[in-house]
Amino acid sequence: MRVPFGGMKAGFIGLGAMGLPMARNLARAGLLAGAWNRSGDKARALAAETATRAFGSVAELAGSSDAVVMCVSADADVLEVVDAIQPNLAAGGIVIDCSTVGADTAREAAARLAARGVAFLDCPVSGGVEGAKGGTLAIMCGGDPVAFERAGPLLRAMGRTIVHMGPSGFGQATKATNQIMCAGIIEAVGEAMAFARAEGLPLDRVIETLGQGAGSSWYFVHRAPYMARGEFPAGFRVRLHAKDLGICREMAARHGAPLPVAERALELYGRLIEEGHGDEDISAVFRLKAALFERGPDRGG
Repeated sequence: MRVPFGGMKAGFIGLGAMGLPMARNLARAGLLAGAWNRSGDKARALAAETATRAFGSVAELAGSSDAVVMCVSADADVLEVVDAIQPNLAAGGIVIDCSTVGADTAREAAARLAARGVAFLDCPVSGGVEGAKGGTLAIMCGGDPVAFERAGPLLRAMGRTIVHMGPSGFGQATKATNQIMCAGIIEAVGEAMAFARAEGLPLDRVIETLGQGAGSSWYFVHRAPYMARGEFPAGFRVRLHAKDLGICREMAARHGAPLPVAERALELYGRLIEEGHGDEDISAVFRLKAALFERGPDRGG
């Protein structure tokens, strides 16, 4: 049975590296009805762990939840899910999309759901797997401000910095801004760490010291240790950031503008994917930067 808003229960769609810990945090707050995932084993394991439900379909999930939270991979996935859950959503419900997709996709999803009296919030997140696990994500939201307020308990269970950016699409436009920043920062960190290693510096002390300096960033503090160890466990996969930067490129093209920083990152990511590193964390850009120093002084241009 549905519970009234204020004690709403959410169904969660998409239990990937980010979605699973986000769903767990909803469960800890007593706000999770259950989950659905393409790989049913993940949903069943979460249900057993949290005493919630593993739904057999997204339509079943929608019919048993006051709100739907989703965290899927691509624009087409978002619209496919919206179309699948739409018939079973009750008027007054809320769909919260934490995926990273285009702003136009968010606006299209909002329009499709508005016909049923259902609010759609584009709420992409930032903060990495660490933030998802700790419930400390930054969540940037677009959509109706009343729906944003009603969704507050769910959003606060998953994140720490939660900001309403404006109408539908503004959350995704903010996330696109973030992804461009990440592209430049991760390349700079990779290049700096490759330089430090080539100079024979103690990398642990470099990270400790410069992590408190003017050039520090989230990526330096959290991903430079990966580079120092030469290990790149998937936090934010190369393939996914490449997908996001493709979205940024398309959005910028509407303004007639190029994105040189994003284009450079796409070039690097293309090489990593070709070399079989597409499912590693984007800190794997260190592989390419380190190779510059390994070629020696006579490598030429």
